[in-house]
Amino acid sequence: MSGPQHVPVLLDEVLDLLKVRVGGTYVDATLGLAGHASAIARRLGPQGALIGFDRDPQAMALATARLDALREELGTEMPQVRLIPRAFSAAAEELEPASLDGLLADFGVSSLQLDEAHRGFSFRHDAPLDMRMDTRSGETAGQVVNQADEEDLANLIYEFGEERRSRRIARAIVRARPITTTAELARVVSAAAPTMKGDKIHPATKTFQALRIRVNDELGEIRSLLKSAPSLLKFGGRLAVISFHSLEDRLAKDAFREGVQHGVWELVTRKPVTAGEVETDRNPRSRSAKLRVAERIRKLPQVTRKIPPEGGSTRGRRS
Repeated sequence: MSGPQHVPVLLDEVLDLLKVRVGGTYVDATLGLAGHASAIARRLGPQGALIGFDRDPQAMALATARLDALREELGTEMPQVRLIPRAFSAAAEELEPASLDGLLADFGVSSLQLDEAHRGFSFRHDAPLDMRMDTRSGETAGQVVNQADEEDLANLIYEFGEERRSRRIARAIVRARPITTTAELARVVSAAAPTMKGDKIHPATKTFQALRIRVNDELGEIRSLLKSAPSLLKFGGRLAVISFHSLEDRLAKDAFREGVQHGVWELVTRKPVTAGEVETDRNPRSRSAKLRVAERIRKLPQVTRKIPPEGGSTRGRRS
């Protein structure tokens, strides 16, 4: 099948740690080009079910075609498939409580979105400043860049991009308005905050990340999924999340830690799983990937110690 090539990150680790089993029900909350989803589907058999979410219409169309091709290959061994063209924050509305054996979320921008020049996600291509995952609605990055006031721009670049030079960059953006393309924005940012000694990334990387997160409310989406996941999983079901920067990973780490404290989660991975040398050589984007997995457990009842009667234990006393 023709179309964009896609290498799913940490695929073997995901399949192993999710404990994908024949006849189970699994969700890929970030369907993308269906790399993870296709591999999961191959393990489920005809009694299993695969559910996929994606708010990007282009990704959904390509994923549908790939899964249709897989259906032709597997025939009667293909599991039931349900694809939902919505953001994964809608999972609680679309799915039954305690219905899932596993849920996977691969956060952040997809290979498709980065590689399609007209989407405006990357400064590697000159394109209109869009950055919307769902191109049917919402503010574009161009609207944010050209309409937000300087203080708001500085705050979002600092918070979502973790960029220390955010005020200098915001000031330069406001002075250079209107800015309509990715190349223009990259030039403005690079001039305001040039590469510093020891930097390994382009000076505009953090600003582009901040705008993308803001336009798509990515952190709000993640919080929503992490909040609803425990109620969607069966006891013994697993949640696997792949993050690509510290803001995403921190949300997952904190949610898992809090869930452990409340008897909701048991950690499957004490530390995040990262890609090995073979995978990073084959797929450089996997270098920043971190996989965390937790298992839904029953909340154990608290054991109340019996307090002996006044005077202490009566064991061994003579009457």
